[in-house]
Amino acid sequence: MFLALFLQQNPQFDPAQMARIFSALAAFILVGWIVGLVVMIVPFWFICKKAGFSPWLSLLNIVPFGGLILWYVLAFAEWKVVPIAPTAFPSPYPPPPPYPPQS
Repeated sequence: MFLALFLQQNPQFDPAQMARIFSALAAFILVGWIVGLVVMIVPFWFICKKAGFSPWLSLLNIVPFGGLILWYVLAFAEWKVVPIAPTAFPSPYPPPPPYPPQS
């Protein structure tokens, strides 16, 4: 709709000025796209690394619908993480009373 207004033969709209405006907008769109990719790739890099997958899988976010495929891979795959050692929590809750009983 706005493009139609810019393309009308109107003396206040100079074609050279419109070209400068569109090139500036293209630069802002490119920077926004790159920032958006970084915001998506960095967390997925750490998630894939912690899940035991190759962190390079996070680059699937660049491809359209690749991020959705990555979500399904992470959601339904068996993660290769080491379980917590049983000695990490030696006593059940509540803790037993101290021995010998104190008066």
